Amino acid sequence: MEETFVVRLERLRERLAGAGFDAFVSVAPPDNQYLTGFLGSTSALVVTADVAEFLCDSRYTEQALQQVKAFRVSEAAGNLIARLGERIAGMGVTTAAYDPAYWTVAQSNALQDAFSGTLKASGSLVAGLRMLKSPVEIEALRAASELKEAVLAEVIEDLHEGVTEAEVAARLEYGFKARGAMGAAFDTIALFGARTSMPHGSPGATCLKRGDIVLIDLGCRHRGYCSDLTRTYAYGTIPGAWFEAAYETVLDAQVAAVQAVRPGARCRDVDAVARDMIQFKGYGAHFGHGLGHGVGIEIHERPRLNPESEVVLEPGMVVTVEPGVYLPGQGGVRIEDLVVVTDKGCEVLTRTPKALKVLNA
Repeated sequence: MEETFVVRLERLRERLAGAGFDAFVSVAPPDNQYLTGFLGSTSALVVTADVAEFLCDSRYTEQALQQVKAFRVSEAAGNLIARLGERIAGMGVTTAAYDPAYWTVAQSNALQDAFSGTLKASGSLVAGLRMLKSPVEIEALRAASELKEAVLAEVIEDLHEGVTEAEVAARLEYGFKARGAMGAAFDTIALFGARTSMPHGSPGATCLKRGDIVLIDLGCRHRGYCSDLTRTYAYGTIPGAWFEAAYETVLDAQVAAVQAVRPGARCRDVDAVARDMIQFKGYGAHFGHGLGHGVGIEIHERPRLNPESEVVLEPGMVVTVEPGVYLPGQGGVRIEDLVVVTDKGCEVLTRTPKALKVLNA
């Protein structure tokens, strides 16, 4: 594993040299994890052609000494960003790159106050590396996917009338930790009945009853990597022909889009495969979000599968494929798999069946 971090560091240095930067600085937990292996929430790092230094305060020093690879660990007292600025100033850095997606205005101002050189925003240095997952990363994603699917299978078999959405979400998140996950990768979604028309609705006090739609969107963080899955069910009985029609539309679109995932395909074109099918069936106005997103250390990463993305898929990219149809006042359907782009096509990491299932029939 240590060799992996050495390789990542050298690739970053190559990108730095090619872009003409003296240094790269980061306070982003995901980037810092990717480059060093550190799983804590607060840290900073600086990379130059000949220095790779990781800074943290005394709360994390012991942890960092155990986890950080390929970087020298330094304990910093007081304001971490001020110490980072002082460090790069003392190294003679004149131009430092940073990813503005992870810095607040206050943080970048604090760094600039301690550093008289030039800060330049560059969001692609590490993000570009992170888009292409190594075999080690893909195995971590696979393990996270298998864990959350085991939890889902256990919880849906125990669904009963009267249970609330919030209870189901809590049971899923408890199941993650009981099986050894670090926790949920995002706020778990469990919705019943007409509330399933809200793509990102929050679980509440709504009780499950016969004839309800059940939509569950879940994912865990395991071994430092995330997983993501959505399945839609009927409980007790199918709520009506309209639901079967919507489900069939989403399933056909999802299967076709997964088949379109291959190296050389543009993300926007994969999105169009599902979107055009949903439009043709008359549900175009009811599919408002992108088809999918990258997954890795973060639950939402590059690339994005949406109508605007010009990114071309490459082997090693990991994306979700999750079309949906949402009918206000009636209910919604979303089906989501986690997919790895391979040399010849793709591999679907998700194993949970997609055919319409009636729970407790």
